Amino acid sequence: MIFITLEHILAHISFSLILVVTLIYWGTLVYRIEGLSSSGGKGMIVTFLCTTGLLINRWLYSGHLPLSNLYESFMFLSWSSSVFHILLEVRSRDDRWLGAITAPSAMLTHGFATLGLPEEMQRSGMLVPALQSHWSMMHVSMILFSYATLLCGSLASIALLVIMSGVNRQVIFGAMDNLFSRAILPNENFYSHEKQKSDLQYTVDFSSTNYRKCQLIKQLDHWSYRAIGLGFSLSTIGTLSGAIWANEAWGSYWSWDPKETWALITWTIFAIYLHTRMNKGWQGEEPAIVASLGFFIVWIRYLGVNLLGIGLHSYGWLEP
Repeated sequence: MIFITLEHILAHISFSLILVVTLIYWGTLVYRIEGLSSSGGKGMIVTFLCTTGLLINRWLYSGHLPLSNLYESFMFLSWSSSVFHILLEVRSRDDRWLGAITAPSAMLTHGFATLGLPEEMQRSGMLVPALQSHWSMMHVSMILFSYATLLCGSLASIALLVIMSGVNRQVIFGAMDNLFSRAILPNENFYSHEKQKSDLQYTVDFSSTNYRKCQLIKQLDHWSYRAIGLGFSLSTIGTLSGAIWANEAWGSYWSWDPKETWALITWTIFAIYLHTRMNKGWQGEEPAIVASLGFFIVWIRYLGVNLLGIGLHSYGWLEP
């Protein structure tokens, strides 16, 4: 009873913290308030410690690694997002955009596990014999770590596409406004001194804004590539260890289970992304489109089987 009470306390504290951290990072991006970014980083560390305590506490009273049902996998996914944020924050000088991606990811997964799932699905139960294997920790933890990194990398690519579309629209609209002004006022005598100053100020502001957005696009492209590269490696390790585990539990390395099929599709999509980056030298929009597609495929792989309630990997989300 004490363990369950402590788990509820840690769950609510960690969710409240990650909600505040998310607001801090988005507030930093929107209002550009200096000093909030460091507060967000410290808050993410405290959130990581609380979620770690929750998982360890659940491990102690359940007697097995807390990765046996949908609730535990979502909590581990939230924890993985905070770990990924802390690791990248060490390597990144400007972590505002990083926190704006990883903090909402951790908050939404944590919130869905705590508030979205029914209470009976949040309880810890006994492991079935097939899950009582030393391969459980290797396979499940690697897969969930890969989910966290691939999702964050894909979100960075989606943000890149949004920013690039905004830059292109501004370039087009700026050029159209310039042509329109010259067509309506072909005689430079009509241009007043104030109008020339206004045009010059617009050009300077537009150039500086465009420059900042181009720098952000380069950062997003760089860290998306790094995150997806790491997630792809973790996914490969998790898939191989899962094949060995499946041979021990079910007698075959691969059975074309729905989740196994989507695992192959996910691996193929991100393999295409990495191939275009390393061998074709693509950067920016083209590989980001592939990574954005991977974002939806990862969620289909993770939750699609559970929504349908079929296959050997189903958590039975919608089943009684």
